[in-house]
Amino acid sequence: MSDVKTAPEGLDVTSVLDAKGLSCPMPLLRTKKEIGKIETGQVLQIDGTDPGSRNDIPGWCSRAGHEYLGEKEETGFISFFVQKG
Repeated sequence: MSDVKTAPEGLDVTSVLDAKGLSCPMPLLRTKKEIGKIETGQVLQIDGTDPGSRNDIPGWCSRAGHEYLGEKEETGFISFFVQKG
């Protein structure tokens, strides 16, 4: 996929959400709940295995006013990074 946004190195992650093994819509629902627990400007890392999150999380960020910082492909899962707006 050429439109995948890769997260920059060295992000200061405030909180990590483990959404591995969850399928749509649960990763996004858990992300919405978790983002409410951090302060504006802080970074949430979402670790997940649902390929649909590649579209769901960036789309939700643009609608909800958060900044999608990108993703990192890990062994067996993908880490997504969101900065609270």
